[in-house]
Amino acid sequence: MRIPIMKLYQYLIVSIQWELDDQTALQFQEDLLNKLHETGAHGVVIDLTSIDFIDSFIAKVLGDVIKMANLMGAKVVITGIQPAVAITLVELGVRLDDVLTALDLERGIKNLQIELGENPWQSSSPVSG
Repeated sequence: MRIPIMKLYQYLIVSIQWELDDQTALQFQEDLLNKLHETGAHGVVIDLTSIDFIDSFIAKVLGDVIKMANLMGAKVVITGIQPAVAITLVELGVRLDDVLTALDLERGIKNLQIELGENPWQSSSPVSG
């Protein structure tokens, strides 16, 4: 099963809804990089709210995805990191020094807009009505 990658304005939004196995994580890495290439997106928000567990391989793949996206010119924000995932990442020595984080998707998008020099209170809001 592939992880859906949605485009919203100039961003890619990824919400990982289930625990990743190694094959799915590698497929996600390839799919995200291809989507960045196709769309020219400036930023990526990866939401981990539904993830309660992360192992060392998945942590490595996640770190690699972030580095690769940065090489392709996209900023990455990780949102919804659960306490157990944060503990695991630190215990595994995974460094996310240059990665923006936020508690939820909304704040993640706003942080990304600010990082990219955009006004989060203007224009990118969906039209209501």
